[in-house]
Amino acid sequence: MAADRGVGLVNVHPGPEFSGIRKSTRSMAEYLQYEWRPQKIIPEPMKNEPIDKNTSIQGLRTIIQQSSDVELKNNVQQDDKTLLKFLYARKFNIPDTFLLLQNYYWYRKKNQMIFENFNVESADIRNALESGLPGVLSSKDRKGRCVLILNATNWDCSYSLISIYRSILLSLEFLSNDIHNQARGFVVIVDWTEFSFRQSTNLKPSILKLMIEGLQDCFPAKFKGIHFIGQPWYVEAALTIIKPFLKEKIKERIFVHGNNLSTLHDYVHKDILPAELGGEQPSYNPEIWLKILAEST
Repeated sequence: MAADRGVGLVNVHPGPEFSGIRKSTRSMAEYLQYEWRPQKIIPEPMKNEPIDKNTSIQGLRTIIQQSSDVELKNNVQQDDKTLLKFLYARKFNIPDTFLLLQNYYWYRKKNQMIFENFNVESADIRNALESGLPGVLSSKDRKGRCVLILNATNWDCSYSLISIYRSILLSLEFLSNDIHNQARGFVVIVDWTEFSFRQSTNLKPSILKLMIEGLQDCFPAKFKGIHFIGQPWYVEAALTIIKPFLKEKIKERIFVHGNNLSTLHDYVHKDILPAELGGEQPSYNPEIWLKILAEST
């Protein structure tokens, strides 16, 4: 597949609606610190990772037990594995980690409808997963990060945007139990190619805001890059709604590629990408990730 897509799509450079969100240009010098052998990952050292993680875990547990939030400290999980997951998400900053833990607990308390029947057997979650919303690549990128892909045109709108969000959250809950993913974080690629204007009317602002709140402030994961490709003008217009709710750090990690796949490959090399993203792997099969999730429950 060629790196550039057909005519009729928006230019690679973001429009004024995306001011503050980075263009997809990058110096290749950043990659020189990595060894580029096939299937070989030499990730950069983790910053702010303490040698003695047990001290951080105990420090976080102490803050929880001393908290005036009685419901939180009596109900939130406080085993080492759970607390370590949250510590990684906030680079072992204990006050920030406690705030994230609070947000995680109360977000779920406030939005219980999102987490009802929260498993692969739920019809709406299964529908989204069968459509590859999301998909999870079998190989990590060259920084050791887990890559999620969403082909937006696969959404036939017979199930809601909330269902896709539930599917994403369920996938992330499973993936974030892996300490490697906790440490290295996630990359997300959203392919808007052939996403119709009719489909875009289902991008409800209230749900988009709910998703941003949940993923940005209330979930123990580090999102290291979010890449949009093939986005038509009406998707750009719809996505401007979420911009005021994005933190500056997240804005800096959003890359808008338009119809230029070669700039995507500067960030996520094509040796791990499926053919439909200009990659060297076979077309993505959503049944593989669905089976992994189903067997984990």
